[in-house]
Amino acid sequence: MIAQHMTQSGQTAPAKARPASGLLLETARFAHGEKVVLADLTLDLAVTRLAVVGRNGSGKSTLARLLAGLVAPQQGQVRINGIDVARDRKAALCEVGILFQNPDHQIIFPTVLEELAFGLGQQGRSKRAAETEARAVLARFGKAHWQEAYVNTLSHGQKHLVCLMAITAMAPRLLILDEPFAGLDIPTRAQLTRYLSHYTGNLIHISHDPADLTGYDQALWLERGRIAALGESDQVIAEYVARMTELGEADDIADLAG
Repeated sequence: MIAQHMTQSGQTAPAKARPASGLLLETARFAHGEKVVLADLTLDLAVTRLAVVGRNGSGKSTLARLLAGLVAPQQGQVRINGIDVARDRKAALCEVGILFQNPDHQIIFPTVLEELAFGLGQQGRSKRAAETEARAVLARFGKAHWQEAYVNTLSHGQKHLVCLMAITAMAPRLLILDEPFAGLDIPTRAQLTRYLSHYTGNLIHISHDPADLTGYDQALWLERGRIAALGESDQVIAEYVARMTELGEADDIADLAG
């Protein structure tokens, strides 16, 4: 996948690529009580466009939150571009952003302008500078008329776009997409994917649906909190699809727990 930006003529053109983001996990472990969600993950990877696949419950969303610094590993460490993102939250805001599946879990403020300005303020801008920059981002997305809109009046897809604009305003080097388009209809998914072209940094896209992950450079397959495969995207995703197809032909859904 090649990042793009909009030219003055309205056509898309390749954007200047940023340097890859360094992703380091050293025996990172996370558990809920006795249930291990991620088991001693170790990765040292330069990320430009990384797809992450796995079944429901494989640990994908927990990995997203670890990489974004929203939770800390209970053992080991997680660093993005050398920064411990759970401990150094201010520095982490410039390195990594995350787009959740449910925008209501992400939006804090009542109006669109306030929501976009908040992250910029967290990065150190004054209130006036943050609002000026937020208005510029809205204009770039063609949504200047949204600035005073109340978020609770927006559709689900529009709320997703507010979250994307808020993250784009902060310009992190790495953006994590945690199944943000799951459950959306086809036109809304297509529109949000097009708006994503305004973001020119590196991407980690997490999904259980391989159709979302066309054109990524590398892929990571998580299985029960462990790395099942890591490598060239087409090959890893083909292996994942083959395995999921094999499981789908079984009937383990009929088995009851003892």
